[in-house]
Amino acid sequence: MRVETNIGRFIIQEDETLQHALSKINDNKGRIIFVVSSFGELLGSLSDGDVRRWLSRADILDLAVPVSEVMNRECDSLLSSASKTDIKMHLSNEHFAVPLLDSSNRIKSIAFREQDGFWIGSALISEESPSFIIAEIGNNHQGDIELAKKLVLLAYESGADCAKFQMRDLNQLYTDAISNDLGAEYTKDLLSKFSLKNEEMFQVFDYCQELGMEPMCTPWDLNSLRVLENYGMKAYKVASADFTNHELLEALCVTGKPLICSTGMSKESEILESVAVLNKYNANYVTLHCNSTYPAPFKDVNLAYLSRLKKITGNIVGYSGHERGISVPIAAVALGAKVIEKHFTLDKGLEGNDHKVSLLPKEFAEMVAQIRIVEESMGTSDVRVITQGEMLNRENLAKSLVATCSLKVGQLITRDMVEVKSPGQGLQPNYLNKLVGRRLKRVVNEGGFFFESDLIDVTIKSRDYHFNRPFGIPVRFHDYDTLRVKSNFDFVEFHLSYKDMDLKLEDYFKGEQKMGFAVHSPELFANDHIMDLASEDDEYRAHSIKELERVISVTRDLKKYFPNTENPIIVINAGGFTPSSFVKDDQKAEMYNRIGSALQSIDTSGVTIAIQTMPPFPWHFGGQSHHNLFIDADEIVEFCSKFDAKICLDVSHTQMACSYYKWSLSEFVRRVASCTVHMHIVDAEGVDGEGVEVGKGDVDFNQLSFDLNEAVPDIQFIPEVWQGHKNEGEGFWKALEYLECQFEMK
Repeated sequence: MRVETNIGRFIIQEDETLQHALSKINDNKGRIIFVVSSFGELLGSLSDGDVRRWLSRADILDLAVPVSEVMNRECDSLLSSASKTDIKMHLSNEHFAVPLLDSSNRIKSIAFREQDGFWIGSALISEESPSFIIAEIGNNHQGDIELAKKLVLLAYESGADCAKFQMRDLNQLYTDAISNDLGAEYTKDLLSKFSLKNEEMFQVFDYCQELGMEPMCTPWDLNSLRVLENYGMKAYKVASADFTNHELLEALCVTGKPLICSTGMSKESEILESVAVLNKYNANYVTLHCNSTYPAPFKDVNLAYLSRLKKITGNIVGYSGHERGISVPIAAVALGAKVIEKHFTLDKGLEGNDHKVSLLPKEFAEMVAQIRIVEESMGTSDVRVITQGEMLNRENLAKSLVATCSLKVGQLITRDMVEVKSPGQGLQPNYLNKLVGRRLKRVVNEGGFFFESDLIDVTIKSRDYHFNRPFGIPVRFHDYDTLRVKSNFDFVEFHLSYKDMDLKLEDYFKGEQKMGFAVHSPELFANDHIMDLASEDDEYRAHSIKELERVISVTRDLKKYFPNTENPIIVINAGGFTPSSFVKDDQKAEMYNRIGSALQSIDTSGVTIAIQTMPPFPWHFGGQSHHNLFIDADEIVEFCSKFDAKICLDVSHTQMACSYYKWSLSEFVRRVASCTVHMHIVDAEGVDGEGVEVGKGDVDFNQLSFDLNEAVPDIQFIPEVWQGHKNEGEGFWKALEYLECQFEMK
């Protein structure tokens, strides 16, 4: 069962079209969408089957009909307070998804039935899940329970999902006739010397669970299996040596527990025989490709067999490695391994065969980190789309269709009127043939860009909008005069570049302006300096303070032209980013203190600094970073209380943080309400897709409207749509049209 709290992509309003609903179903990959009223109340659901049934009855195909005419009104639901047992009961074959409602019949979350894989404790093993990484401790504890617990803790800290051990009843396992076999005799002596008692083993298993990590054990005989069953082991590992032991394999299958099966030392025909046993009992299992040599030569690893193992078993596969180093298991993940097992030790020189092929804690942690990077990099085999980072670079590096001369409304576009030039802020060159031959609906100046709206007959134009709170749009000095007359704005937010701070204001403003204003400080300043008031480098931090003081000075100068705004808001990204990973939690307090101290050292009289809420993976001009501060609601409230600070609630940034950390946007908004003095309202997609067109991403705007009216009823906002200023603000008008319909602000 999976519970989705970011429900925006799974709901649609009753008056929206069937075509829009089908598009959302396709985008959300959830096979269903739920229909709600303007107040967010559940009205029904729509699936592909509902659409097919409607089509079979409809006289004509009209995808513009309201979705309410097609939806299934007999939609099952549960209260969000329902128990997991009740929810799972509803997630039967007839119910792929169940909406969970509050007392007012509004959807709070949606529970989905998982379609494949199986669970080991709280970890899902499936083709879509992250790799399940096992630290094979085995008998590397040397028979010492304290060492065993230390290994468990270090494995947990290294990122392992599971710590695995081995249990043997040596009297049942070994025949007495081994005295002439030195290898077997040596192995039995080691096992006798370095075994834990059963009760000690149980204490180690309990310790695993206290840490939040799953214990697992390999039973080498039926007596050991009975002992582990009495303990309540959730899953079992089948050793390579026992994969052909059908009696033990059948006994394991009868438990109904998930099985992780190594295939080392088995011929393919033997693998197929054992898989047939597993399938006979409908077991949940993974087969691990494995070479049982200690250490395994790289030439014998044969990772390419993973794809064949998956094909012949028709099941999830993984890799159990006995080679040296960490490269092979990382490569195995790239080839489809969903379970990784590697031996784990504190000292490779200890007595016993396994130590020399084991990883030390730092090595294991590096392996886990690299595996997670590979998994993130694998992405999807879906149709390729442009990523946020590519869109940023496409704007700067690609080329566009631009006008070679000034063009009038109604003028027919001919080939000689269009040329290809940088930057890529307009139509891409591949639209040339679609553009030529069309008549213009607007004036285009020489050197001006053509846009997608030039290819369609209907465009959204600006008008007056009505909200019950102050609203505005972002502008630059150079387009202020063009955009300010487009609507009934209460204010504008000047987005400054570092070059704008050197401009003469009298060149852009003549006399007193009637509307209010706010300022968005640059993030990037001259010489690649990105503002960071949290920097450990005193010189760097001092330079950031100096630049912020310049922004404040420019803002005070602007007040001469905008006297209606007594204490203009300055939105800043205060800093706290790191290039390749997040900082540890215990490092954050000092970073927050540096920002607080920096702000207290600055004269902010006559202005209000609003620190922007941040996403986990912000896009800076040098690429993507990891952000550590002003992401968590509790941390934000604590900082604002300590330093008497205020924030700009950036909905796009915060939605991405909520998506990444599985938080509720609704709860976040209410938590930071007392600190909020300004808002950027726009959509987001995933964990790093910011500023997307409203209604196209993950934000539930119906719920957001309710939360804002309840928590921050008077706070001003702008729609901060990325590149919304293009084509004389076309993106802003789209956003305001949508928000006026969605928000209960009239």
